[in-house]
Amino acid sequence: MDRSRDLAVAPAVRAVYGPQDLSSAPAFAGGFINFGHWAGIPLDRPLTVEDRVRSQRDLYRHVLGTLDGADAHAVEVGCGLGIGAALALEEFGFAAVTGLDIHPEQLERARRANATLLARAPERLGFAHGAAEGMPFEDSGFDRLYSVEAAQHFRDLAAFAREAARVLRPGGRLAVTSFFLPAGAEDAGAELAARLESFASGLDLAHPLVSLLDALGSAGLTGVRAESIGDHVWPGLDHFLAGVEMPVRWPRNFLPAYRDGLLDYYVVTADRPLSDA
Repeated sequence: MDRSRDLAVAPAVRAVYGPQDLSSAPAFAGGFINFGHWAGIPLDRPLTVEDRVRSQRDLYRHVLGTLDGADAHAVEVGCGLGIGAALALEEFGFAAVTGLDIHPEQLERARRANATLLARAPERLGFAHGAAEGMPFEDSGFDRLYSVEAAQHFRDLAAFAREAARVLRPGGRLAVTSFFLPAGAEDAGAELAARLESFASGLDLAHPLVSLLDALGSAGLTGVRAESIGDHVWPGLDHFLAGVEMPVRWPRNFLPAYRDGLLDYYVVTADRPLSDA
């Protein structure tokens, strides 16, 4: 099926993950490009680059721990540099992981970053170019699907949900983690844009959590569940950013936005039933 029409990328997203290379920013040291899961990292002292890298690894670990990945074939949607995909193979026993990304530059970086693993075990790790809303895979090709801090860029959550349900095998499982608007704040997009340049520029989209949950259910997935992990994300991130030299200060507004109930960070899981009847 030709899904090339789904490869349009918003200018802000293309710039940040293309020539600007967000993975090179000090705030994302380690190349995972996520806000981190800071549970177990003491926040009563100055934070180090090592703490930052650990937080990003731990976010992947928290998500992957929901999937029971032993011997499973998985796809990571929005894989970035593919470092999380390598972690899934090395620590969680996945049989194979395919990293999907819409940005050719990110895929080039991913292949460089994982050159040793790709050479040693090409049957276990691979990368593909495509959109979350139009995945270039056959039906029922994966046991597991996960996405770490990419869904805030997805233009069409309903299309993503349909594609996720399509590429998962019966009995397969999905896990998505990112930041969404919580219940009661579904109309907070304008306020977030006023506080956070990433929303104002169109880099991040103000998706209500309920939109994702409803989309997954409508796509035929079951057991749809959302876990709030904001307490383990925003305070630690803000504490780290306080000690980082940045050309702009608006990223420090994420924590106040969370405390004001405008957004939260979630892990969403769902299953494809054994029978679609």
